[in-house]
Amino acid sequence: MGVVYHGNYPQYLEMGRVEWLRSLGISYKSMEENGCFLPVISLCISYKKPTVYDEQIRVLTRLKKIPTVRIAFDYEIRSESGDLLATAETELAFMDSRTRRPMRCPAYLLEKFS
Repeated sequence: MGVVYHGNYPQYLEMGRVEWLRSLGISYKSMEENGCFLPVISLCISYKKPTVYDEQIRVLTRLKKIPTVRIAFDYEIRSESGDLLATAETELAFMDSRTRRPMRCPAYLLEKFS
């Protein structure tokens, strides 16, 4: 059909989150090494226009509010020309990698978010 498969969009959102964290000086890898995982617990995507193959896109990622045990993001996926292709929301939970139990957002992250 010449358009991107809808199941690829969650990967774009993940890239948006990883780059958002990186822009704050945080690597997801270092979070994991420090015992914190962030599994997605909720995902909602609203498709506005199709993304065509070989089109460069921009993923705008915004923190919804200061996190506690959960962290939520809003996204806009836009084409090279600025057309809105999709909007999305995700919610992730802070998880202790050793116990696999929910945990509060680590203090070092809260400092970066505020």
